[in-house]
Amino acid sequence: MKVIATNIAKPRDISWKGRIQSTGIYKFPTAGPINLKNDAVKGDSIGNKNVHGGKYMACYLYSSEHYAYWKELYPQLDWDWGMFGENLTTEGLLDTDIFIGDIFKIGTAVVQATIPREPCYKLGIKFNDQRIIKQFIDHGFPGAYVRILKEGEIESGDKIIKTEAAQKSVSIYDFFRFINSKELDRRSLEQLIDNPYLPEYKKTRFARLLQ
Repeated sequence: MKVIATNIAKPRDISWKGRIQSTGIYKFPTAGPINLKNDAVKGDSIGNKNVHGGKYMACYLYSSEHYAYWKELYPQLDWDWGMFGENLTTEGLLDTDIFIGDIFKIGTAVVQATIPREPCYKLGIKFNDQRIIKQFIDHGFPGAYVRILKEGEIESGDKIIKTEAAQKSVSIYDFFRFINSKELDRRSLEQLIDNPYLPEYKKTRFARLLQ
């Protein structure tokens, strides 16, 4: 498992429903390493800090293995790594093998998997097609957010080493499928609320659904 590309964005203005707003989804590969510091990727742009960045979404990982699928659907686009707004494009690290709470050493940084990425209209703007939101959900491989346990530098070619596996947790793949399911069963909700690795705000949301 390794890093294929490190990607950051400069702020870019977009128009959505008559409003101009800033986004950091237009990420491109960097020539050198990126720095994970203070719950963020140093120098990266975050448009809406309510839904991106911060402790539980400090850095976003997406698998290069899925690029072929999307290139077939959108051959007209100008493709490069970082296309999905990921900070780290990876190889050999799939959502089915990442469990919430898993700890990884990447470069000199240490990170912990937290939640899957949930797509929004900004991905649709970047792809010039809002249908990609449903396509992204149906495809089922969203990539993973991580929180920073140890600050450090990561560059292209760095190995990704799982140093600690979460116990009795749920994979990023299965969690994403569950939250996009039309039927949220009570037993699964209770298990997620008891998951020690899941962010508290997610547990609060699931507790409300139980009520």
